[in-house]
This record gives sequence, C-alpha cells and structure tokens, in this order.
Amino acid sequence: PPSLLLQVGGHTSMMRYDDHTVCKPLISREQRFYESLPPEMKEFTPEYKGVVLVCFEGDCDGYINLVAYPHVESNMEGGAAEHEERDPQEREQPRRKHSRRSLHRCSSDLDPEASSSCSLTELKSPRIDTKIYSEVPFQMLDWNSGISSEKISHNPWSLRCHKQQLSRMRSESKDRKLFKFLLLENVVHHFSFPCILDLKMGTRQHGDDASEEKAARQMKKCEQSTSATLGVRVCGMQVYQPSTGHYLCRNKYYGRGLSSDGFRQALYQYLHNGRCLRRDLFQPILSKLRRLKAVLEKQASYRFYSSSLLIIYEGKVRPGKTSVTPRTPLPHPHPDSSTPPGVVSPPPHRQLPLVDLRMIDFAHSTFKGFRGDTAVHDGPDRGYMLGLESLIEILESLREENLP
Repeated sequence: PPSLLLQVGGHTSMMRYDDHTVCKPLISREQRFYESLPPEMKEFTPEYKGVVLVCFEGDCDGYINLVAYPHVESNMEGGAAEHEERDPQEREQPRRKHSRRSLHRCSSDLDPEASSSCSLTELKSPRIDTKIYSEVPFQMLDWNSGISSEKISHNPWSLRCHKQQLSRMRSESKDRKLFKFLLLENVVHHFSFPCILDLKMGTRQHGDDASEEKAARQMKKCEQSTSATLGVRVCGMQVYQPSTGHYLCRNKYYGRGLSSDGFRQALYQYLHNGRCLRRDLFQPILSKLRRLKAVLEKQASYRFYSSSLLIIYEGKVRPGKTSVTPRTPLPHPHPDSSTPPGVVSPPPHRQLPLVDLRMIDFAHSTFKGFRGDTAVHDGPDRGYMLGLESLIEILESLREENLP
C-alpha cells in the first residue's frame, strides 16, 4: 500500500490504521494544536481524525500484536489500571469487540490479504530480523551522490524507525500498557508512487519550553546547515525512478551537510526522475507554495518551531500526460499572454500532475494564548517565511534554466 512509503524523516515510527489513516504517538501539545488550527490552514495539514488507545502485546515467538481501542475522554491512568486488573483471558476479549482494530505498521509489508482485511482479529507485525518484501525496492544515495548497489525493500530511514519502535514496544509489552495515538490522514494514500521531500522549515527549531541545553543543540544544527541561510533544510527524500523501478533516498544527515548550492542540487534531484527534469511539476508546486505563504502571512503570533513541510508528487508518469521541455531555447509568449516569460503553457487537454503540500509535526508550535504559553510573538513566523521564499526563488531559477 502507498502508506508503507510515507516516512522519509522524523524520529517516531508511525502505524497504519487503515488505507486513509495513520497513527502517531500522541503528544498533547500537538493534539491541541491540531484541534486549534485556523480553517484556512487545514488544506495544508493532514486531517486530524481523533485519538485511539493502543495496546502492545508481545508473544513468545518475538512478535508484537498491536490492537487499537476507541478513546473516551476519562482518567487515562484509571482506565489503564482497570485494563491491567482483568483476568488474562478476559484481556484477550475486550468488552466491545466491534470497536477493536488491529494496526498495520507503515513500514511493514504484511500479508496482502491481511492488509486489506477489516477483520477484528489481531494481526502480527514482522520480527525485526525478517526480510520484508516490497515490489518497489529502495536505494540509498551516498555522500558523493553515487547510488549504492544494495537494494532494500523499504525506505532505509523508515526501516530504522521501525526497528527502534519495535524494540521499545517489545520492552513495554509485558505491562500491557495503553498508549494514546493521534489519528491523522495518510497524505499519500492517493499516490501510486509517492515522491516525497521532507523539509525542516524555519531558522529556529527549538520550542519556547526547550531547556538551555536542547536549545543550544538545535541552534548549532541550524547554524551549521541551510536552516540559518535559507530557512529550510532537507530532512528526508525519496524519488521514484521509472527507468529502473526503484526509489532513490536521502536522509536527514545528508540534508544537514548541504551548502546553499547543495540544497539547490537536492531540489533538482528531487524533481528529476532519472530520465529528465519534471518541468510539469514547477507550476503546481510553486502555486501551492505561494498559496501557503499567503495563508501563513496572515497567522500573526504563530510559530512553527521544528515543524516540517512535505512536498509530494506522483512518480508514475502517464504517457502523453506530462510536458518535458527540450534542451532548446524557450519561445517567448505572445505579448497579450498571461504566461510568465520563458514558460511554455501546456496544451489545454494535458492533465496536471498530482502534487500535494502538507505541514506536519506541531509538537513545538505555538500562538498567542495557546495552552497558557507566556512567550508572545508578533507577526508571522519570519523564519518559516524565509524558508518558503527560498524554495520559491530556487524553484523559479531551476524552471528558467535550460537544464536536462
């Protein structure tokens, strides 16, 4: 399923609730921020669908079963205690069987029949050392931009998060604890081969409540990366290559080491499918970036510290559906045309590529009066604005250049 390809950055591993929904470990601040979003921002964020309780249950074979129960606003500790006091056999049969749901790992390719089933029986996630099969292999790009010869079945970063999460779940499964998870829209569910660019936005990453030590660490990362100069840095990337049938991947450590020119090359690589530069993507991506910028400029006092911006496009190119500009000078438009200079308008019958833009990760975001925050910020988030302006400027320059 496309949801298996979602995670290219971040720290926590997500699970799949259904084809359109993912589960993310709940952070109260992030939950309340989703609940407080201004209506005009919602087109640029995943849909918030509520909260579920998740029980991690291990077995003697090294498997972990994940079962979700509906969350009812009540005393969390009391509910967990009641759950633990039941007879072991009664625990296996929750009071409301119809409201119990097994969770699928976003980075686990389970049995195809089980993945598409709505059965209420438990499903098991694969062991850490199991070789997981995927129809679309991944290849990691090394520091010199060369392609590693090894092909693996999952995005390397997603697999890393998966292993860490399983290790934590195994250590905690004996206590049969109930954990809160956010239910969020799976933003790649309608993509067949999602190409994802995860960008850490802003010139500052630490929240107002960060300790001095953490704030110093985050400031150092920003100073030593394009966060300070451009207001944005690469946190993760995967690009589908139709000619070879696999994804090329980058991770956050690659992004931290980029110069401004290196960041520009990363954007070029993200928009290149191994055959040509996807020039048909410039117009829809730039349009969405400008729209997001206009929306955020009106959000006075909002700060999106440590949040990311996902740029997503469909990697599967339909024959005759995209326009690739040849390596020849671009014709000038008619004086009465509204098309910008140097840009060839696609014929009216051509279908625009599928592109999406989403803001994610709001655990350190704030605005005036939010949860009793004392720090008051005036005007829009200038660091985030700088990041959007940098993206727009670089993409415009790439579009105008006669690149292959």
